[in-house]
Amino acid sequence: MQASDDQNFSNQLIKRQLKVIELLSSLNYRTGELSLYLQKIACGVSELIDVHWSVVTLCQAGLENVLASSIDMGAGEHIYALHGSLTGTVIELGHSLAVEDVNQHPEYGEAPAGYCSYLGIPLRTAQGEIIGTICSFHQQPRKYSPEEIEIVELFAERAATAIDHYQLYQQQCQFNRILAAEVEKRTIELKAAQGKLIEQETLAAIGEFTASIVHEIRNPLTTMKMGLKYFQKHIFNDDAQERLFLALSEANRLERLLNEILLYAKPQVLQLAELEIHEFIQTLLIYVQSMAEAQDKKIAFIPANKMVKVLADGDKLKQVFINLMRNAFEASSPGAVVKCSLNLSCPGQITIDIQNDGEPIPPNILTQVMQPFFSTKPDGTGLGLAISKRIVNAHGGDLNIRSDFHIGTIVSVQLPLLLNILPPNVK
Repeated sequence: MQASDDQNFSNQLIKRQLKVIELLSSLNYRTGELSLYLQKIACGVSELIDVHWSVVTLCQAGLENVLASSIDMGAGEHIYALHGSLTGTVIELGHSLAVEDVNQHPEYGEAPAGYCSYLGIPLRTAQGEIIGTICSFHQQPRKYSPEEIEIVELFAERAATAIDHYQLYQQQCQFNRILAAEVEKRTIELKAAQGKLIEQETLAAIGEFTASIVHEIRNPLTTMKMGLKYFQKHIFNDDAQERLFLALSEANRLERLLNEILLYAKPQVLQLAELEIHEFIQTLLIYVQSMAEAQDKKIAFIPANKMVKVLADGDKLKQVFINLMRNAFEASSPGAVVKCSLNLSCPGQITIDIQNDGEPIPPNILTQVMQPFFSTKPDGTGLGLAISKRIVNAHGGDLNIRSDFHIGTIVSVQLPLLLNILPPNVK
């Protein structure tokens, strides 16, 4: 009897996994069709985990906006305050939340009238930002198995990707509209500005096209990975397992490449604020010293003789310098010292130099290292320096590399200063 029950459970599990793959394969997102796509996700979640109601929400500025629902909620927008809500708890915690009976746990928030149990999954973009949730409700108390939570998390990944791409599409459309208006406004300056405008138009077109292509590749890639993982659990032959492992490794590498391509294609929209460079670099060095690439190596910080402020997006600059310092550590031998120095020799600018004493970069390669998709690393994507240069340029700065036998390799980031340069320790 026990064997029969186990066999029935196994058969049900396989059927559910096949149903998940079937539903994932049927999802087909096109730019501009976000509502219908998310509606299919909400209905698919309700069907797969057998709940009475599922919604997909977008959470911004303390509010949640219901983008899709598995049941009819009536016409108009459905916007609610996050404070004190179940969704607000999921956003605050930053991870999945399953509540068997909300009435027994009021600390998590209230469920809609007539519903008792709750499962909330955060929507997290490829950049790690939580932008919303998938929420499922049941009218009676019930538990959610790890498998059910994993299923909804998979659909949450799809929903987050679709919303992120839709917002990217809207940004691109807005960018194109602004660009068209600027071209019309500055017709008399067209000859002088022609080169820059062509570059901006090209980047906008590449970004829009790339976002669409990346999504079209990622959809079947996710389904293929699901299939490979399914066979990995049910095939025990060593040779087959080795081939499946290699296939999954390559799929993961392709997924990382797609994420970097999308990051490169996105317009560099900056969240600017005053940034004190000494404090910024010193905080950053604490982090980079703990990176795996920094093991058995040291970093020396050489400050400027004045307190220096710039107008910058701290998160994006952090991404730039982590990438540059990681490259410096990788190029250095054990026991080497990587130097990070600040200088104000260029009027109106701060220069941050990152220097390593590794093998110099040959001149024929030095001219190509910041070109997209050029890499000397076996597993490199060739986008790290290209993305870094775009970020620095978006700040009105510049990124340059010098390399020879006497100095090693120096990567210089130049940023425009704020006008108020104060003496040390003066606030």
